[in-house]
Amino acid sequence: MVVDSHGKGGNIPETCSIPDVEKFDCHPDRPISEAVCLKRGCCYIPASDLSVKDSDLMKSSFLGVPSCFFSKNHKGYEIDNIIRDADHIEAILSRNISSGFPKDAQNVHLNISFIDNVNLRIKLTDADSNRFEPDIPLHYKIADKRNELYTVELGLDGLLTVKRKATGVTIFKTNLSQLVFSNQFLHLSSHTSSSYLYGLGEQKEGILRSFDWMRYTIFNQGDLPVPHRNLYGSHPFYLVLEPNGNANGVFLLNSNAMDAVLQPTPAISLRTIGGVLDFFVMLGPSPTDVVNQYTGIVGRPFMVPYWSLGFHLCKYGYSSLDNTNETLQRNLDKGVPIDVQWNDIDFMKRYLDFTYDPVNFAKLPEFVENLHARGMHYVAMFSPGVSDSEEPDTYPPYDEAAKLDLFVKNATGSDIEAKVWNWNLTFDGIWLDMNEPLNFMNGSELGCPDDEIENPQYLPGRPYPLRTLTICMTAKHHSTIHYNEHNLVAYREAHATFDAIKEIRRKRPFIISRASFAGQGVHSGHWSGDITSDWEDMRYTIPSMLLFNMYGMPMIGSDICGFRLNTTEHLCTRWQALGAFYPFSRNHNDFDTIDQDPAAMGPNVLKATKDNLYTRYYLLPYFYTLFHRSHVYGETTVRPLFFEFPDDKNTYDLNEQFLWGPAVLILPALHSDTNEINPYYPKEVVMSYLYKFLQIPLLLKAVKMLLIFVTLNENQEATGELYWDDGDSLDTYENGVYNEIIFSVKNDRFNSTVNKKGYDTTMSLNEIKVYGLLKGPSSVTVNGKSGSFEYRKPILVIKAENRTLLQELEITWKY
Repeated sequence: MVVDSHGKGGNIPETCSIPDVEKFDCHPDRPISEAVCLKRGCCYIPASDLSVKDSDLMKSSFLGVPSCFFSKNHKGYEIDNIIRDADHIEAILSRNISSGFPKDAQNVHLNISFIDNVNLRIKLTDADSNRFEPDIPLHYKIADKRNELYTVELGLDGLLTVKRKATGVTIFKTNLSQLVFSNQFLHLSSHTSSSYLYGLGEQKEGILRSFDWMRYTIFNQGDLPVPHRNLYGSHPFYLVLEPNGNANGVFLLNSNAMDAVLQPTPAISLRTIGGVLDFFVMLGPSPTDVVNQYTGIVGRPFMVPYWSLGFHLCKYGYSSLDNTNETLQRNLDKGVPIDVQWNDIDFMKRYLDFTYDPVNFAKLPEFVENLHARGMHYVAMFSPGVSDSEEPDTYPPYDEAAKLDLFVKNATGSDIEAKVWNWNLTFDGIWLDMNEPLNFMNGSELGCPDDEIENPQYLPGRPYPLRTLTICMTAKHHSTIHYNEHNLVAYREAHATFDAIKEIRRKRPFIISRASFAGQGVHSGHWSGDITSDWEDMRYTIPSMLLFNMYGMPMIGSDICGFRLNTTEHLCTRWQALGAFYPFSRNHNDFDTIDQDPAAMGPNVLKATKDNLYTRYYLLPYFYTLFHRSHVYGETTVRPLFFEFPDDKNTYDLNEQFLWGPAVLILPALHSDTNEINPYYPKEVVMSYLYKFLQIPLLLKAVKMLLIFVTLNENQEATGELYWDDGDSLDTYENGVYNEIIFSVKNDRFNSTVNKKGYDTTMSLNEIKVYGLLKGPSSVTVNGKSGSFEYRKPILVIKAENRTLLQELEITWKY
């Protein structure tokens, strides 16, 4: 089929009379050619409102209405027959007209698997040949289906629709006739339930993605965080809020470079340059359910060691062990609670991985032993590059790897040479940096081949080659080329490191990685990289934290006070207050910047640090319980407000406030010119606990309960729980070596029940605070005996000395 030209004022054929918002791009490769467009059987009408020149489209995130788009009756692929049974739908799609991209798959196999009541899988593969697929473990199991939340319709016209059975809302709707499935370009568009969409990798933006013809590129890149550019992590997953507050999610299991384009239909177009199209659709129906279902597929987050929830201190540029120790000690002397000391790459011998400087850090092992003796911990940094410039038999990491032939190869089969910073140390955690992987040259010292792998016809979201600041796409890994493997490097490194630490320490691994891929939360946390010491970047750290929790990586944080450039006292004061509530709370900055540890920044920063960290430490049993729930159930530890209030549209785009779990609302001040905040308070939030320092209040949400804090709702009721184990042993939950306490308040009665008692320890209790009592009681009884109490409206403080949480507890009060 060839559509007549109508781009120069001719009559528009009826088949091309399509509203702008319904136009799906048929010519995403640049430059756009009318002749090429028509040869693809598509419509060509120059977009009248296109504000970005064709020559600039490669550099812009805003794409605008496409000039070349699929016609109403486009038949790129056709379906001849559909096979259905109770568990799946299957069909073969046959190519009818060339897509315009080389090596179209002539036959595409469609398989739709009904996994369980809330999950289904839609997989499109080349029916005639095998293609690369990421070999990451998938953790779902096929289950009996008795009450599916979805319906699936597939017609011979190629229209595939997934709907929510209860409401009829469209979850996933695509026209397979417009599918492109070539060797180096795959393209599928789908309608979404609404324009409230969250996810699609790591960008320096707010939590809510824009449907104004915006492109989001997913390809790990080690450059500085700037708006509208792909950053360190590739997570082809998104969550959508439906009009009635239900939520659904979609995950594309594909590791190749890709673009996601959102248009105001609302719809999403996913374009990847390799692999297959392997979609998982999750029906929720709550946002928490969607994340639970997603992590049920890619894997639950690792259980953090308790010590990792403390405050961490680091700087690139300590330059010596003496300076490291001096910085640590001056902060401890000022009362800053510190659990973990780090060193950046300057602790290494000539930047060689797995070494330390024998001159400036000569006594590093003794330093770490001293930290351990004081109950503290140490984290060391590694990057994925290993030097090949050392004398033979002098650098075991290279010598042994060379013997085992472990290095990535170039196109000719030789070890590829890139450029980065060039075992008797008992470290507790590992910091994986520059593992996008970043390369300080483009490709390799010998260059890269000039072929279709290095220069694909479609280049996702960038005006320069994929090898820029990384290695050649043609570089050979164990089973495939870097073109397929690039986004998986950090995942594989984290997985291998996790297993190694687990074997060596026999305790819980703690790994923080800069780069990431879907499912990496099973093995590591993440920090947001080389952010700048400015107010904009401080604000950005909140949506970063919220999105990575949705991606199943709850151990997430940012460099407090910023990494690049010099911070200021004003900024650092606010940032230390905010950073006290990051899951991963670490102060860290660059080698050419001022010392910004709390003790070095003056009394205001020091006070903000101590006051907010003391509050953090006070709430850590609650926060630790959230990490337990994340590990077991895939829940978020830090979450946006719409997770708890999905019926309230005012919560859908809040980037400057967040929740610790369901109960603690955190409201930081994030602007330089004012101490004021203008938070949005959902109806269930009550002003129960207000801690202020430079406007960092913590509010306890009604209905939920913290250890010690009980927050009553309007019905004077609350529930809560506490998980407790030794904080560092492996598989305590799986082996039953833990305690679990369940709390409830109803009808002026507090009950504490031991749900599980598997860890032999003392869990002392001193007092219980009940917030939200409308009036003071006249008497209180504790396990049937008269109890001591105070009432300071609206707080009831009940004394509980010499009691333990491992005993049943019943407290009543009368008016």
